[in-house]
Amino acid sequence: MKNIKFFHFQMVFLISLLGITIGSCDDHFEDQTLAQQDKLTLSISQDTLSLVESLFTNEISFNWTTGTNEQSGKAIQYTLALDHFDGDFSNPIVILADDLQQTYNYSITYGDLNQILLERGYESDISYALKARIMAFIGNSEVSDQYAEVTFEVSLFKPITQNLFMVGDATPNGWDIANAIEMQSQSGQRGVYLYQGPLSIGNFKFAVSRETCWCQDFYTRNEMDPDLMVYNEGGSGQDLQWSITDLAPQGEEYLVKVDLLTLTIDISIVAQNIDEPPFSLLWIVGDASESGWNIDTPIAMEQSTDDPFIFSYEGHLSTGNFKIFAGPLGDWCGEWYRPEMDNMELTNGLVLQNSGCTSDTNWLITSATEGRYKITLNTEDNTIAFEQVMVYIIGDGGANGWDIATPSPMNYQNGEYVFSAALGANNATGEFKFSKFTGDWCDGDWINAATDAQPISNTNFIITHGCDGPDNKWKLQNGEAGNYEIRINLDSETMMITQI
Repeated sequence: MKNIKFFHFQMVFLISLLGITIGSCDDHFEDQTLAQQDKLTLSISQDTLSLVESLFTNEISFNWTTGTNEQSGKAIQYTLALDHFDGDFSNPIVILADDLQQTYNYSITYGDLNQILLERGYESDISYALKARIMAFIGNSEVSDQYAEVTFEVSLFKPITQNLFMVGDATPNGWDIANAIEMQSQSGQRGVYLYQGPLSIGNFKFAVSRETCWCQDFYTRNEMDPDLMVYNEGGSGQDLQWSITDLAPQGEEYLVKVDLLTLTIDISIVAQNIDEPPFSLLWIVGDASESGWNIDTPIAMEQSTDDPFIFSYEGHLSTGNFKIFAGPLGDWCGEWYRPEMDNMELTNGLVLQNSGCTSDTNWLITSATEGRYKITLNTEDNTIAFEQVMVYIIGDGGANGWDIATPSPMNYQNGEYVFSAALGANNATGEFKFSKFTGDWCDGDWINAATDAQPISNTNFIITHGCDGPDNKWKLQNGEAGNYEIRINLDSETMMITQI
């Protein structure tokens, strides 16, 4: 009996709840906006649209009336589409919005509408007659679907490039368009691009890509006003360029700002940005170096991973001259680091950073100073240091023992370090390794055996720095003590140990 009463209570509760729900639905659709016989209409904020890049974020608005569900109690869904002026919307250009409810307007920016139409084959600078249709669908088969249309004209624009590149013999990478300098897009300012850095005496213009075809689009100088640009589509038009006739003073550099929307350019000289090195690549050039006088494929200096302003080179310097090249490759009148006077000896101190061919000074290597050197150039304060590279045998198996402060160097002959003396005189089964420095144990580079306790018959080696290790050494075996010749060639990274 209790179960029957409980079931009866449940039924009453559910019926009551259903009645409340139905009543709420009826109340909703008795809204006077839906109950009246409202004819569906569509309007547009502008019936003639000239889309331009400078108004990229401006909006076009479509507004419509509700239409009617004829008091059917059913919701109305709206679909907004675009089509050609003479189209029937069986295959519309685009459906802008679908399944909208209780929404009576839709907005789209100039830029988005422009992009939609361009992607569907419409062309810039041509006026097109289009129409929009709002379609109202009522979820009741007894109520007909409704639609309304509005016509309008629209002309499109060709969007500005999303990338811009600076090319020319005034730029660090010269006329190598595949490696043209990329301009930096200015945050929050559409179409504004910046370059800050060194410029040489020469010319430049702007490309929209790094494609090697010179038939691509360029921005070039306006014939009437050098502060204005011309957009040359497909490389057409006069190929007028901007010229750099003066170098930026020491500690300063060029700032180039272009606005593609206003077609304006501003070239000025500002304080040098010391957050980044002025060059990302440097090369040694000259008959004293292994590059020779080759500026197309010279030997690159090594940029420090700890301090990107520091560049170094280690190698054999022969009798002759050299200087340090900063590019662009192939351009003798490009950027250089040079001594204060011509035929200058290897003296630590200030170095000149300059460009052009008007001043040409070089360092000089004589027969007395020929040898292997490590050159360290600091591009932040424009200083240079030269260190002649020596090699020392260190360990109780060698002649110097464990003396790292004042060891005797190996002889340097024709690019090789040569040691001819007894091994094992201090310890018949002693160990040894090689240093490229003196002073303290962590002060420089080591030449270590490839494995620990490596036999002298195995001449494989590794280079380690300071105390980073591994601290592998060669080890004499019983009966191996005696006179040996050791030859180390750091260029070919080879070693020979021969008993004599």
